[in-house]
Amino acid sequence: METKKRIYIGLLGASLLFVVLIITLGWYLLRNRDIFVNQVLLIIIASFVAVVLITLAIGITSIVLMITRSRPSPLLEMLSRFSNDVLFPLAVLIGKIFRIEREKILASFIAVNNFLVESKHIFIRPEQILILLPHCIQNSDCPHKITVNINNCKNCGKCRIGELKELADRYGAVIKVATGGTLARKYIKDARPKAIVAVACERDLSSGIQDAGALPVVGVLNCRPNGPCINTDVNLIDVEKAVKMICSQRGGSIENRPKQYS
Repeated sequence: METKKRIYIGLLGASLLFVVLIITLGWYLLRNRDIFVNQVLLIIIASFVAVVLITLAIGITSIVLMITRSRPSPLLEMLSRFSNDVLFPLAVLIGKIFRIEREKILASFIAVNNFLVESKHIFIRPEQILILLPHCIQNSDCPHKITVNINNCKNCGKCRIGELKELADRYGAVIKVATGGTLARKYIKDARPKAIVAVACERDLSSGIQDAGALPVVGVLNCRPNGPCINTDVNLIDVEKAVKMICSQRGGSIENRPKQYS
């Protein structure tokens, strides 16, 4: 079925009209502020804006407090999520203006998220942890389809999938390979995990963490020796550290740092 382009174009036009109406209303109220009704409206609008700004400021302060004190609370988490949802696109835009690489900004966001998850000191049963992998970790020449069933992996050693599957089995965690966000969301809906360890690039991890909302997600950045989205890799020790961060049980740790595939 052909997608109707007029839906998006119409929403763009409606958004522009909304902005114009807000500016026009503000101009009218300021120009005629001697009228009592307009004074009341100005006070209401100013109060609303002030509440939003104060809430955002408290949310940013909450993030700083949770990082410095490592003692989160449900209220602080809620405020910090609200501030992040509202200000994240603006933060990326400002970073672009100051020529800060987008990947650096997203990696910093992921690091802050991981620290906040760790500071919660949550301990979840391993079967309630979902390890979510991108399909690009699988060797591109492999004929076996693992997005449907990761047990189709033959452990040939040409990519990291076999070792990651063994890691998940050792801890008793659920492990899935997703081709994209839609399949990842399906896995999350089906598995209903209490926490997620996600491996991906900066862009996919940051968007996934935001989509997860209150569900704890520990992000592990992948390695891209062959460029994005093909034959990527991940440090197995980093994945295990992420699992240990939230797992109530401990499986034998990996002693030797694994080699990086090319």
